[in-house]
Amino acid sequence: MRLVIARCSVDYTGRLNTHLPPATRLIMVKADGTVAFHRDIQHQPLNWMSPPCTLTVIEPGEDDIDVVEKWRVTHAKTGDELTIRIYEVLHDSSHELGVDPGLVKDGVEADLQRLLAEQVGVIGENLTLVRREFPTAIGPVDLLLRNPEGGTIAVEVKRRGDIDGVEQLTRYLELLGRDPHLAPVTGVFAAQEIKPQAKVLATDRGIRCVTLDYDEMKGIESGAPRLF
Repeated sequence: MRLVIARCSVDYTGRLNTHLPPATRLIMVKADGTVAFHRDIQHQPLNWMSPPCTLTVIEPGEDDIDVVEKWRVTHAKTGDELTIRIYEVLHDSSHELGVDPGLVKDGVEADLQRLLAEQVGVIGENLTLVRREFPTAIGPVDLLLRNPEGGTIAVEVKRRGDIDGVEQLTRYLELLGRDPHLAPVTGVFAAQEIKPQAKVLATDRGIRCVTLDYDEMKGIESGAPRLF
């Protein structure tokens, strides 16, 4: 990662021609070739070029008055160009950042599924986990639980439950119900938020809905108002 703080102007030539007049900006040149221009406010760059592209340093022309450096960034596929005229360099440094693991999202469906598998009591008393990602011919059921009173419970886990999720669980129930070792099979639709239409459809099909409190399942006080 190369970071250059400089007084510069930027001209873009491509599908739409644009011009950034001279001003002090942060120029970011990333290891993959990305070049972006930032100002002192907002997170989005004023202009940028994504890879594959090539940065070359060229000689300033006769019309480039007071230009100390001139760069040209050319996109390898489209031929679009950025012409950067640098009038003053205030900072120029390069850094090896290494491999970044990327953004790790908290509260995604995999996290909910894992926590629910560890706390099947949220679904009901005396239930036991048969398996996570129980395989079927049309895809895995998120959780399959054993009911001590007989039969099994198929649980579909979502962050936001909508009609599509209910339809998906319905297909699982129809398939699992044909297996004499699992029947009778009932369904539970579990999500942090369940849309009203999904609740109506689930109830009509005999599927129970359970709203999950992710923070509570993690052992964190959610702060949500309660009646008791």
